[in-house]
Amino acid sequence: MTDEAEHRRLIIAGSGIAGLTAAIYAARSNNEPLVLEGPEPGGQLTLTTDVANYPGFPEGIGGPELVNNMKSQAKRFGAEVDHGVVVDVDPGTPHRVELQDGTVYTADAFIAASGASARTLGVPGEDELMGYGVSTCATCDGAFFRDEDMIVVGGGDAACEEAAFLTKFADTVYVVHRREEFRAEDYWIDRLRELEAEGKVEILTNTELLEIRGSPEAGIEGASLARHPDGHPTEKLDDADTERFEMAVGAVFMAIGHTPNTDYLEGTGVEMDETGYIETIGGDGGGQTKTGVDGIFGAGDVVDHHYQQAITAGGMGCKAAIDADGYLEDLERATEASVDTAAADDD
Repeated sequence: MTDEAEHRRLIIAGSGIAGLTAAIYAARSNNEPLVLEGPEPGGQLTLTTDVANYPGFPEGIGGPELVNNMKSQAKRFGAEVDHGVVVDVDPGTPHRVELQDGTVYTADAFIAASGASARTLGVPGEDELMGYGVSTCATCDGAFFRDEDMIVVGGGDAACEEAAFLTKFADTVYVVHRREEFRAEDYWIDRLRELEAEGKVEILTNTELLEIRGSPEAGIEGASLARHPDGHPTEKLDDADTERFEMAVGAVFMAIGHTPNTDYLEGTGVEMDETGYIETIGGDGGGQTKTGVDGIFGAGDVVDHHYQQAITAGGMGCKAAIDADGYLEDLERATEASVDTAAADDD
């Protein structure tokens, strides 16, 4: 350990709903948490202009406003929130936590709440219209585009599930997939075909999105796409068999997966699945957010690859703070016992 490392009782990586909820609970337990905001301060919710499904806000609330309120609440109870991106964790007693700018901390406990970043295509108009018709969460934003035609991009379970969900609101849901075959489970493919037969869904295989047109003020006005009989049309735009066409739609949902922000935990002994999501103890008793490394806990979208909702992230953040508090109390008792034993040996 470096002599210049500042020691903290608890460090929380991530300032989204999971991290800030953990900070509120940890601060109220006098664990003086340091919250490191990460590369995307506030997490994915800051991209959502109107959060209508978070309990307690019948008129909805802006994503950034909700995050800022939670940050103020955490600070009120004694949490410290600072800029910082964790790049390396060296487990131990205490853990060594290194930031991108070279700053090093030590911490008795560490909560990984660094979230997962939704994958996007990088097509023109995508960034400018994110939150204004472009979304990565149908559950969050689908109801805002009632009676509109909508596009869902993707070919896996998530895309099929989101398309099925959006039929509650859309005039027609167009599922855009760059290949002929879907990667989704048979159940979801069959469900999609049923919805297509009912006229609620139209499946556009071997098709890719090229551009999204519109403005933050007016929303999405339309989209440009390309189709090739052999799939992957963006690789064959100059091919005579590639067809370009326009669609008038009111919303575009990206459902091409998420990437958990867990690179900094590689080599720590924290178990992760093949895609990088943290494996926690789980179960129905205490300690559900524990990882396989003592004193390291996981919460929010960095663990949850299924629900990925603000309310579920908040619940996991609460659990992680309570689990960390129990760990810190045990550690403190063990340290006091060790000191008492050493003092007795000196007598």
